[in-house]
Amino acid sequence: MFSKKTAYVSEITQFIEELKTKNPALEEQQRAGRALLWDKEPVDLDKTARDKASRVAQQPYVYQSH
Repeated sequence: MFSKKTAYVSEITQFIEELKTKNPALEEQQRAGRALLWDKEPVDLDKTARDKASRVAQQPYVYQSH
């Protein structure tokens, strides 16, 4: 009953494969976009802590001349 293996390919998969054949540079463009938006330099925790410690606390009410 389940021994038959069909070569079913969904419409979405067909669309993506066709899109990639029409535009071979698509994956590289996607990687470049991801690098631009998501791949960031590691955060330096020591520098972040120094920056936070060196900030001057703001008064609760800015316009108070106290």
